[in-house]
Amino acid sequence: QVQLVESGGGLAQAGGSLRLSCAASGRTFAGISSYAMGWFRQAPGKEREFVATISNGGSITHYADSVKGRFTISRDNAKNTMYLQMNSLKPEDTAAYYCSARLGGTAIDSTLYTYWGQGTQVTVSS
Repeated sequence: QVQLVESGGGLAQAGGSLRLSCAASGRTFAGISSYAMGWFRQAPGKEREFVATISNGGSITHYADSVKGRFTISRDNAKNTMYLQMNSLKPEDTAAYYCSARLGGTAIDSTLYTYWGQGTQVTVSS
């Protein structure tokens, strides 16, 4: 089993930056190198929305159009950690951000992911 813990959320001004981290662990966990991972976000009253995904080795990434060019997903398999660098933040980026992982390739459908963190809140003020 895999436990995921997000960190790095908080309050930022429009145009500012935040870096989210997702640390993976587990009793029998052998590392994140077998898992594609992703970031999703959910604002109050809205459906969970795809943000970005990255392949197990980091060579393939996909982004939602709304964040392309502003956000960068990355991973450090040696540290069992995935990151989301968020630049040029906009108020519409305000949401709870969730880390996820799956034994498979990159995916934009949240239902394809097996493991989820508890989320970290990102609030962007204008």
